[in-house]
Amino acid sequence: MEKHYLDSLFNPSSISIFFDQNLSDSEARCQNIFKGLFSEKPYSGAIEWVDVSAPVELNQHEIKKKGLAIIPLPPEKMITALDLAGRLKHQAAVLISTGIDKSTSDRLKEIAKHYGTRLFGPNTMGFQRPHLNLNASVIGDLASPGPLALIAQSGALTSGMLDWAKTNGVGFSLVASVGQNASIDVAELLDFLGNDAKTQSIVLYLEGITHSRKFMSALRAAANIKPVIVLKSGHKPAGNEAAKTHCGNIVGADAAFDAAIRRAGAVRVKSFVDLFSAAKCLASSYRPVGNKLAIITNGGGPGVLAADRISENNLVLAKLSGEYIEKISGALSPLASLDNLIDLSEEATAEQYCTAIEAASSDSGIDGILTIYSPKPSIDGQAIANAIANLKKKIHKPLLSCWIGDSSVVESRRHLSNANIPTFRTPEAAVGAFENIANFYTNQKLLQQTPPPLSKASAPDLDGARLIIENVLASRRTVLTEMESKALLSAFHIPITQTILTKNPNEAMMVANQIGYPVVLKIDSADISHKSDVNGVALNVMNAMGVRDVYNHMTQAVSHQAPNAKLNGVTIQKMLHSQNGREIYIGLVNEEPFGPVIAFGAGGTMIELLNDQSMELPPLNQYLASQLINRSRIAQTLGEWRGSPAVNVEAIEQILLRVSEMACELPQLVEMDINPIIVDQNGAIAVDARIVVSNSHSHNQSQLGLYGHLAILPYPHQYEQTYPLKDGGQYQIRPIHPDDAEMLKAFYKTLSDETRYFRFISNAPELPPSMASKFTLIDYDREMALVAFTKESTLSADGIWIDTEKIIGVSRYSTNPDKASCEFSLVVADDFGGQGIGSRLMINIMEVARDKGLSEIDGLVLSKNPSMLKLMRSLGFTVENMVDDPDFKVVRKKL
Repeated sequence: MEKHYLDSLFNPSSISIFFDQNLSDSEARCQNIFKGLFSEKPYSGAIEWVDVSAPVELNQHEIKKKGLAIIPLPPEKMITALDLAGRLKHQAAVLISTGIDKSTSDRLKEIAKHYGTRLFGPNTMGFQRPHLNLNASVIGDLASPGPLALIAQSGALTSGMLDWAKTNGVGFSLVASVGQNASIDVAELLDFLGNDAKTQSIVLYLEGITHSRKFMSALRAAANIKPVIVLKSGHKPAGNEAAKTHCGNIVGADAAFDAAIRRAGAVRVKSFVDLFSAAKCLASSYRPVGNKLAIITNGGGPGVLAADRISENNLVLAKLSGEYIEKISGALSPLASLDNLIDLSEEATAEQYCTAIEAASSDSGIDGILTIYSPKPSIDGQAIANAIANLKKKIHKPLLSCWIGDSSVVESRRHLSNANIPTFRTPEAAVGAFENIANFYTNQKLLQQTPPPLSKASAPDLDGARLIIENVLASRRTVLTEMESKALLSAFHIPITQTILTKNPNEAMMVANQIGYPVVLKIDSADISHKSDVNGVALNVMNAMGVRDVYNHMTQAVSHQAPNAKLNGVTIQKMLHSQNGREIYIGLVNEEPFGPVIAFGAGGTMIELLNDQSMELPPLNQYLASQLINRSRIAQTLGEWRGSPAVNVEAIEQILLRVSEMACELPQLVEMDINPIIVDQNGAIAVDARIVVSNSHSHNQSQLGLYGHLAILPYPHQYEQTYPLKDGGQYQIRPIHPDDAEMLKAFYKTLSDETRYFRFISNAPELPPSMASKFTLIDYDREMALVAFTKESTLSADGIWIDTEKIIGVSRYSTNPDKASCEFSLVVADDFGGQGIGSRLMINIMEVARDKGLSEIDGLVLSKNPSMLKLMRSLGFTVENMVDDPDFKVVRKKL
């Protein structure tokens, strides 16, 4: 594996500290850095001082590449210093500064780009790499080395976190303080940390996001490899007065951020205290396995408090199975209770605690263990803590502790922390910490979903839908009428009530007679967001006279309450009667910077009062749609409820999938409400809808490319193709997806030692699960992998023919940091050589790269791999010697 492009910054071979001898404050800053580099464990690389005020004569041909330039100078000296660092051929530079405006920042970035220098800053307090004893910062003393990485958009919070870590025994692999207008952003740091062997988990503090696609791409990639915890400041106030739909009122920037973090497979915490709790668990290297937490306690009260919090946090109180209760009962006190809590009684000893912990660790129905100790005069709490600390190495499930009290348990807490067992002062805090672990497990399953933009159900009428929107925008409107909104839903096969627009009372009576009574009358106006607020809805109108009277009264009342609204008429629709029906709503809103967000919850006129918020980013599949429904409060009423049968949940899922299609294919959508949707055991039908569109979103789509308005790129089904094999049969090529991990590992095993070495520069007998996951769960925006596969039919034991897929080749590219070129790789199964599969995989992967706007593709080929070099030449690649390593050739082609 090649080194990451930020390796020269965070793993420098040498350091140069730039100062100005004419500036006293510069000297003080440099001395602080100097003290950090020469602390108890000094930086082991070469260190030099560079005075920017002294004249320097340079012979560019004699200068060798240097490592990291640390520049802690005032803004007016930054440009001069960075230019000098570039001329001295520094590979990377960190600008420790504040208060630098955007124009100066842009100038500094231009200088760094000109010299090819990786730039960290400006407006940053620097970074630390504790395992290198490198403190290139002014955020405090060098932290202890450890597995946790911290990225923060706040210098003050970074300093506070380091101070907390010092007293809690938490170590870091990287600490980075990132400011505004920084050259290297949070997404690039996440990319680096995802591949950093020293980092096992990541804590992220954010104040804002600008490029959502880039951020989501990096966060998804990092969270797929290691746990990521996010704390974000700034919450949008509830209720947006400018919103034209209920959904626009309910969904805010903070709710959209929640949905994005959840979909990325990371975990969001809401407070500084929660961040520290999560950091404790991450520092203990716990991998999540579920949400069932067992409580082992020596006091009923604290255990009950913990159990209450488990229920409130949607976790499950785990109980020992009968098998393990029988095993350990004889070793516990007769007063012990094992029915719900594992209450060992007040006289519990260290041996009894260990017995209970070992049983809970072995029980498959338990995902995590919380041990609670309340001080007792006759019991040695320190001995219990020591015993649990010694037992820790045998426990492979999350093990948390809560030692209640203060002065008498300080030493016990310290001993548990030193053993990498997170310890808390209250049961509630401990349960909250386990919730973060459980949420990470849940969100990882969301991360694995890569739905296509269109479901496999009947295709929507995309041309008809786009024509409706174009006609609305051409008439200089942004809000669709109810008739237009329902026509748009029909184009995507969403069930709707038949609705007919009438222009006068006589028309209304004739339509009502044809539809059949009772009917519903609604005012039709693009200028009225909520019809019921202006008496624009009438239900259960039973006869023609009632229709006439309601029509006249409604138009007069609406004209009085909304005198500036243009009235198109009154719509007539059949009154739906469903004795067991529930009212739900499904909505969509464009929330910057994440684009469209799909919302689901309780519907009807009290939608905003109930504020039932459940949200997800498109695209959706059935699993994501099901999870979206289950997170809502109204989900509890969709099953058998108060004598009513369970509703047809699959019908709701299908509407959600259709709304996802609309979000993917119609970038002009700004807001949408389908409310109410009546759902019962027979199905679901949309009664009313309101849709808002905009030209600007369509313009952004043309600039960003296909699906450029989405934060998560959908599965690119357009690259699926079928080709014939030379010896008969056929094979298919399609983009890789997460479900291919096991098939990829099986493919790796079939490769010969030579083929395996040519592709992976390794002869490892198996592809590690972490690498298989990394190769299959990819972000289609920054990389692509195409798999060629065949289908084989085998006869099962019960006489049924089963089709199975087998990978026979893989091509992939990854976009280079310049965002203009990419690096490829290719491997074909030995049994399928000579059939043109390698050529076809390369041609197809180059077509994908062209579609992404990339201009060049390159790769490294071993000099001892003549067949691959021959293939590259036949495809028009140039072949060059690699300057630094004669064992490799560089192959390159303009796209």
